[in-house]
Amino acid sequence: MKELTLKPGKERSLLLRHPWLYDTSIAETKGRLRAGETVVVRSARGEALAYAAYSPASKIRARVWTFDLHEPVDHAFFKRRVAAALQRRFRLPELSSQQGLRLIHGESDGLPGVIADRYDDTVVLQLNSAGAEKWREAIVAALIKESGCRRLYEKSDAETRALEGLEPVIAWRHGVACDEIVIEEHGVKLAIDIIGGHKTGFYLDQRENRRLVAEFSADRRVLNCFCYTGGFSLQALRGGARSVLSVDSSQPALARAQANGELNPGLPLERAQWRCANVFEELRRLVQAGASFDFIILDPPKFAPSAAHLSRALRAYRDINLLAFRLLAQGGFLMTFSCSGAVSVEAFQRMVAAAALESGREARIVRRLGAAADHPVALSFPEGEYLKGLLLEVA
Repeated sequence: MKELTLKPGKERSLLLRHPWLYDTSIAETKGRLRAGETVVVRSARGEALAYAAYSPASKIRARVWTFDLHEPVDHAFFKRRVAAALQRRFRLPELSSQQGLRLIHGESDGLPGVIADRYDDTVVLQLNSAGAEKWREAIVAALIKESGCRRLYEKSDAETRALEGLEPVIAWRHGVACDEIVIEEHGVKLAIDIIGGHKTGFYLDQRENRRLVAEFSADRRVLNCFCYTGGFSLQALRGGARSVLSVDSSQPALARAQANGELNPGLPLERAQWRCANVFEELRRLVQAGASFDFIILDPPKFAPSAAHLSRALRAYRDINLLAFRLLAQGGFLMTFSCSGAVSVEAFQRMVAAAALESGREARIVRRLGAAADHPVALSFPEGEYLKGLLLEVA
């Protein structure tokens, strides 16, 4: 097998079971290495440490498949890893009955670059690393067998693939093609656009936070910013909100949100408004108009795709949180999120605290929020905790 040798001292992260090796950690390679090829990773002293997938185009030059040198990386390896990931989900009572479920969560499930979400009887797969790309056939076969789903759609079009030197790949891999799938989540029906929707079609990581919105919405005036296809908004209506204003810059997303509302005739849709606007501009307009809300949800897109964008992203997060504080009625609640992995939990809380201070408001943390349980975070891979949020009560 071909080899990769680290510079002195660069084995420390591997000894802590972190799965990434950056280009700056590598002293030399042995043999002509191709993208996705499995290599033995050795310390500067020559000690074999792991089997990893090589990626010549990426700053993350190798991603570890296994630290067990007695475990070959072959078709059986992927079958075991996929089966183990599914078994972990179904051991948790809160996940066993979900129609929308993340089956594989990349590095935290021991499968770097592999994302697989199930919507009812359809799996949507993303392969975002050179190693995952090379083992596509084995991963697809394992998912079909272990999930028992009728369809599998590959939607490997994430921007991160370009960093791996990979072109987008979109194709049906199994079963009869379809455009959308209807699932039910906490009593609300949602049509998932797996072809044209963001990511795999929906944001399953926010599932339990959407349930929480229903619990806090009774008789409150709710403002949902960056509402996408209306998941938070419809849960607010289910929870008895007095009114719900939903804002997004995408008219197609708003149209789908309204269509999702129509799937739920029991909801008081007359209390809902859907507004196509730039959220930053709309928040400023609402402040100038003297508007007031009892519950505001801020779930923006990723403002910091990498650490290089961190300062600018924190300013953007601060702006929207500052405006939200100014719009909240006394005793109101703010549910605010960042999905930027480059923004730490500590930096996020400091930013929100600064926004509260500037607005002249006092706020207390009611709950710390994160991704649902089907998005686990391996202790050795803190980067997996990309979604962080706070539910605040504002005085």
